[in-house]
Amino acid sequence: MSEHSILFLPHNKKITVPDGETLIRAAMEAGVHVNASCGGEGLCGKCRVIIEDGAVEGGVSEKLSKADQEKGYRLACRSIVRGNLTVRIPVESEVDASVLNLKSTPRCTARIVEPNLDELKEQGLFIPPVEKKYLELPEPNVHDNLPDVTRLVSFLKLNHDEHRLVVRLPVIREIPDVLRQGNFKVTATLARPVHSGRKSHIIHVEPGDTTDRNYAIAVDIGTTTVYAQLIDLKTGKVLAQHGDFNAQISYGEDVISRIVYAEKPGGLEKLQEVVVGTINKVIGKNIRKAGIGRNEVSSIALAGNTTMTQLLLKINPRYIRRAPYIPASTLYPPIGAKSLGIDLGDHVTALIYPAISSYVGGDIVAGIMGSGMYRTNEITLFMDIGTNAEIVIGNKDWLACAACSAGPAFEGGGIQFGMRAAKGAIEDFSIDPATLEPMNITIGNVRPKGLCGSGLIIMVATLFETGVIDSQGKFNRELKTPRIRQTEGIWEYVLAWKEETQIDRDLVLTEIDIENLIRAKGAIYSGAQTLLEEVGMGIQDIERIILAGGFGSYVDLEKAMVIGLLPEVAPDKVTFIGNSSLLGAKMSALTNRIRQDVVEVTRKMTNFELSETPSYMDHYIAALFLPHTNITQFPKLKERLEARKKLRK
Repeated sequence: MSEHSILFLPHNKKITVPDGETLIRAAMEAGVHVNASCGGEGLCGKCRVIIEDGAVEGGVSEKLSKADQEKGYRLACRSIVRGNLTVRIPVESEVDASVLNLKSTPRCTARIVEPNLDELKEQGLFIPPVEKKYLELPEPNVHDNLPDVTRLVSFLKLNHDEHRLVVRLPVIREIPDVLRQGNFKVTATLARPVHSGRKSHIIHVEPGDTTDRNYAIAVDIGTTTVYAQLIDLKTGKVLAQHGDFNAQISYGEDVISRIVYAEKPGGLEKLQEVVVGTINKVIGKNIRKAGIGRNEVSSIALAGNTTMTQLLLKINPRYIRRAPYIPASTLYPPIGAKSLGIDLGDHVTALIYPAISSYVGGDIVAGIMGSGMYRTNEITLFMDIGTNAEIVIGNKDWLACAACSAGPAFEGGGIQFGMRAAKGAIEDFSIDPATLEPMNITIGNVRPKGLCGSGLIIMVATLFETGVIDSQGKFNRELKTPRIRQTEGIWEYVLAWKEETQIDRDLVLTEIDIENLIRAKGAIYSGAQTLLEEVGMGIQDIERIILAGGFGSYVDLEKAMVIGLLPEVAPDKVTFIGNSSLLGAKMSALTNRIRQDVVEVTRKMTNFELSETPSYMDHYIAALFLPHTNITQFPKLKERLEARKKLRK
């Protein structure tokens, strides 16, 4: 995709954006404020800019007079970038350049990092746990009357260096007919042992040469969604991916409500049935997308949190939510996929990721394995941020983990106009420090109807840095603007007036919303701080941060550090690995090394129950400020805030 350069005047900010980007998003990326409260639908007409050089596609509106259009005025939200541009922000939107430069920092999200398949091959780690071997066996005769199974096993030992083999009874039942259907030219599927020196299992035999048709399924069983990938075990490439809502959500939104439902008569059976139904649905979709046969899948790897795993295996999770919070097991043996109700061949084995504790489950272990942090020397902080945030700290020598209840703020819960990331959610925000007018950008560039977690972080950070709210999240009552007001005893900031929204009422951010966000970020930051302290380290010792989960891909790193959600580190030290649970399941399908290492990793990982760790509550109370009671932990922010104070004087 081609890219274009844009120069914003009078601020002399330059940015490169891909072809087809909207001008308002380009301005936001460059840290240039343009008034816009309608989310980018062209309704408010406030995002007027002047195109001084170059041309844009669109941008003309009834909100602009003919004379304005002839002068080069366009609406930034409706202007599509198709070439290099020079854009002037009109005088009515200008503020003191020194204030603007202090305020404006380009948006910075985490680098997306995925394991390199070529590196995996170069390191000799591309060894799928299930392999196919083509065999041309000598046909039996009166002089060579070995039994069929002996013939097959002997040939594998002699010609393929396979010395320790086990043949399962279902395969013994297949072998006589399959050998003759293929005229003794067959493909045997072997399941590798986790550790060398142990026996391989012959799990399937097919007529002819099918070695180029060997596939695996990787599944992430999330509380809200289930995602699956179909992987070609010959090339290592993902051929298809599909996700759907976990049908268990009809029986409870979170793990606690699912556990409660599972305790009812027939509840456990129903929850197991519906999650398997969702798994079969996404598997079927992937198989159809890739155009393969269901019987060509040789293995399936699954990862989920502790509750989701027990529900899948029809193990009642009742004791997970009761002190002392004990799961039924943390390790599970290989299980026949068919026995769980998964619609795959009889030969397919389900590999279930082990857990650490009731609240640090197989999804987190999968993330640790998939990210490779357990093999590096760097002290790494791994964070999976959601309603329950899981934190892991360590390197190849040691690992420590904990779970903390952050609450639903990052997913829109507990926020008056909060919502999940969907069309109409405000995802990016800026404020004019002189007029206090907002710049809202919504998902889909439509009128706003709410705000999502990533947008909430940016709002609170921006309002704090510009002095609209203080370190306790309270609005500055002395600012002269109709957007800051008190309604029914609650102070709030009006993000968009009702005529600019989809909901026919003012869209606001309240002090209660901000308080809920501060509690959520405080739980996560203090969890990391406590974990580090318990192993004799501090925030300054962190060399790398890995963010996991869908939320991590949209978080503005600078703003997350401003509110004290993340420690203040160089942004290039932060990487994003996406759905780490799915990544770990995929890696388990690609390399036996993961299966060899995972048990060792779980054994050396120390779990801390934060509620039982005395220092956690002290750290939590200290983190209930923006960014923290100890501002010296955020030196760059401290410097910026002090510079602003001098400027105001």
